[in-house]
Amino acid sequence: MKWRNTAGALMAAVVLAAGCSGAMTEKKSLYDRLGGKPAIQAVVDDFVGNVAADRRINQRFANANIPRLKTMLVDQICEATGGPCKYTGQSMKAAHAGMKITDAEFNALVEDLVKSLDKFKVPAQEKSELLSALGGMKGDIVNQ
Repeated sequence: MKWRNTAGALMAAVVLAAGCSGAMTEKKSLYDRLGGKPAIQAVVDDFVGNVAADRRINQRFANANIPRLKTMLVDQICEATGGPCKYTGQSMKAAHAGMKITDAEFNALVEDLVKSLDKFKVPAQEKSELLSALGGMKGDIVNQ
């Protein structure tokens, strides 16, 4: 009788542990699910290359400090996805004030990012979450 109770308790513990490990997987941050900082850096490097080749918007970045831009983008994405980084740049509103950025330019930038995310085979769920997190900044960036 005691064995049965022990076996039942053990089985319950195994089932509970399996359920918990599944829950823990689901609770991983977007940062972790994307692959952490190295994966974000790879996407940002590719993304900046896409922007540089994109005639619709590349003139906007002609005088940009590209290494600093990459660092800021990595930190911003890292922080926005639950990673340990801290974005220390200006607010999006301040950084884009007076630039008269249009919806079309913003959309071109998003297309360039999606191209990079697709190249690195970022799963649809993570891509959607990332684009949602960054899309919330549109109102502070588009100002025409």
